[in-house]
Amino acid sequence: MREHGLALAKIRVLDLARLGPGPHCAQILGDLGADVIKIEEPGPGEGRRAGRTLRLPGNAPIRRNSRSIGLNLRSNEGREVFFKLVASADIIMEGFRPGVAKRLGID
Repeated sequence: MREHGLALAKIRVLDLARLGPGPHCAQILGDLGADVIKIEEPGPGEGRRAGRTLRLPGNAPIRRNSRSIGLNLRSNEGREVFFKLVASADIIMEGFRPGVAKRLGID
C-alpha cells in the first residue's frame, strides 16, 4: 500500500484502460495515493513494459505511481488471476468497446 497521508492511500485500482483518458485518470488516482495495478497483455506491451515511458502532450510522463502485470484475459489462467485481483480491488477501469468485456468473460 501507499503512504497513508495521501487521500486515496487505501484504494486499489485495476486499470485495463489503454487509450484516451484512462491512463491519465489512473495517473491522477496514483498521484493521490491509490494502489494502481495496470493490467496489460503479456509480451512486449506498451509503456514501461515496452521499455519506454508514455507521455502526455507537453512531455509529462503517464502511468507513474502504478505497477503492471501482464495477463492473457483470453485464457482461463489469466482470468483466474484477474478475478483474484478483483477480489481486493475498489475500482476497475476499462475502456473496451461494447461487448469486449463480456466476450473476454470479465464483465
